[in-house]
Amino acid sequence: GIVTPLGPEIKFHMVRAEHSSEYRRKNPDTGKDEVLPGGEPVGWIIELENGFKIYHMGDTGLFGDMKFIGEFYKPDLVLTPIGGNFTINAQLAGYAIREMIKPKYAIPMHYGTYPILAGKPEDFVKALGGSPTQVIVPQPGEKVDF
Repeated sequence: GIVTPLGPEIKFHMVRAEHSSEYRRKNPDTGKDEVLPGGEPVGWIIELENGFKIYHMGDTGLFGDMKFIGEFYKPDLVLTPIGGNFTINAQLAGYAIREMIKPKYAIPMHYGTYPILAGKPEDFVKALGGSPTQVIVPQPGEKVDF
């Protein structure tokens, strides 16, 4: 875990995510445009002082280690992208939650801000099938208590 200003009772565990990252810039020495790697994607397990665990998947595609993350960390809440452009879509997110991670709660994210992020919470709920995971879709600024 990582010790933070929030106190030693809150633990952060960095986990894998699957996404490319790059940025373009004009090299000031050559005047040419170049593409550089932008860093490694990550997700986070946030373990609160009461033991409640949150898995923020980050901006990710589907990958097999999600099953390990679910089994090892046993997150209570998962924040999952559903947008579908360079990230998992609602159907793949539903599969990951239902078959691999199996949390009590899920909050869909990373959708609807641009037309290309076309995933919809109702498609995510449908993709969960008979999963017991409760989906929470907060409105901007809404507080959710667990």
